[in-house]
Amino acid sequence: AALVDILIANLIMASTDVDISTLTEVQQLALQQVTSVTDQDLASAIPLLQKCQWNAQIAITRFFDGDADVVDPVAEAARAPPPPSTARRQETLLDSIPARSLQRGGRREAGLEPAPRIVPTPESQLTQPLPFPLSILVLPFSLTYTIFQRIFGAVGWAFPFLPRLLSRLFSGATSRPSRDTGRRPLSPRDTAARFMREFEEEYGVTHGTLPFHEGGYAQAFDVAKRDLKYLLVVLISPEHDDNASFVRETLLAPEFVEFVSKAENNIILWAGTVQDSEAFQVANALNATRFPYLSLIVHTPNVSSSAMSKVATSAGPVTAQELIAKLQAAMATRQEELGRIRAQRQEQQATTNLRREQESAYERSLAVDREKARKRKEEEAVREKSERETREREEQKANYARNLAQWRRWRAQSIAPEPGPDVKDTVRISIRLASGERVIRKFAADSGIEELYAFVECHDLLEEVNEKESPKPEGYEHVYSFLLVSPMPREVYNLEKGGTLKERIGRSGNLIVEKVVGEEDGDEEDTED
Repeated sequence: AALVDILIANLIMASTDVDISTLTEVQQLALQQVTSVTDQDLASAIPLLQKCQWNAQIAITRFFDGDADVVDPVAEAARAPPPPSTARRQETLLDSIPARSLQRGGRREAGLEPAPRIVPTPESQLTQPLPFPLSILVLPFSLTYTIFQRIFGAVGWAFPFLPRLLSRLFSGATSRPSRDTGRRPLSPRDTAARFMREFEEEYGVTHGTLPFHEGGYAQAFDVAKRDLKYLLVVLISPEHDDNASFVRETLLAPEFVEFVSKAENNIILWAGTVQDSEAFQVANALNATRFPYLSLIVHTPNVSSSAMSKVATSAGPVTAQELIAKLQAAMATRQEELGRIRAQRQEQQATTNLRREQESAYERSLAVDREKARKRKEEEAVREKSERETREREEQKANYARNLAQWRRWRAQSIAPEPGPDVKDTVRISIRLASGERVIRKFAADSGIEELYAFVECHDLLEEVNEKESPKPEGYEHVYSFLLVSPMPREVYNLEKGGTLKERIGRSGNLIVEKVVGEEDGDEEDTED
């Protein structure tokens, strides 16, 4: 126990801002009880307990009711009894119903008893471990008890009638339920599965003959409350003589099976044996004093908005016809108010669905608008990029044309004039330009091949007289866009080989100009096509 307290203290100090030294032992116990039942974290459980004046029962009730704003925690803390010292934990709406009923000026309907919501306590929390020194002292007795328990268990397995006979002799005529502590504790769902398996094996019925709820009592309770259904609780005790006949003649009667299986009756059937811890706690909470015991539980809106009450009970043997008649009478009295609540919930659900559909339609419309805006933005970006690239190409073309014109004027100034008749060492060349015009001119024999290319490039400027000297454009490297070719035989006189005109062409030559198609010219041609 001391180790548990230390662990709890460490968790509290790590999860919240509350100093553990300020919590009393009673407050720590209440905090442990609330966190184990509600599965809340410490940061949420401590403020809830503070609002409830550290009353664990009120805190648990408010957590599962979900209507904490309606409940007055100060008033409830003043009226509530001190925390129970028993090991069983109960989650019940009883503590919150009187406060709400008094606030509304109402009064509990006669004949209705509150139906608590029970969460079974784990078997490990029902008993506290002994201190280590004391456990050493009782170890021999514990071993002896275990050995005898195993021996008597084997005898009971070999002779099944002995345990039942001995239990009847020692239990006497008491009507209070007794729990078999030798049964292995399981989770609520596994306990329900074990009960259904044992029920089918003992009474020889197939699975699904009775529509038992395949979960714990608390889960069935919550489903009945949420869906406005009837929760029929069946508790049996193998110690009682009427148990077997009740099951065979009442529960397994065709008319009762048909009654609980009809979907229009809205019945959730939950059953258990008091030998299990959960059913034992449910029997005590429902004040079952005679077995077999049945209780019909349903939501009672006339008591409060969250109240669950027992509207019909049956203790002891009863025929199937009598039980069905009793249940039908109780259900008939509640049909009108349940129908009204169902209609209200359907209307609320319809309103909620309509709002969700409207929100969904709005979201879809908003998504379409966003998609249109995105596409429009992308199209604008593509258009702007295309315009920017076109503008850059135009600027590059303009700069190139400007630099080309300046370079031609500069280069035309440096072309040597045609040699006179008195110069003997010359080369006579006939050139057919790209325009179809033929030009015949003499060049100095030692002139380079580039001189001939410059003459062709600047031919239209040689006749112009420009006294102003034109400078060479900075950063511009001229590339000739044509080749000089001899047609017969075909030979290309390119600039890369260099050499003089006499070396490359000879004393005379007949050349034609062939345009070189570049990337820009190809793009322009594609555009024109």
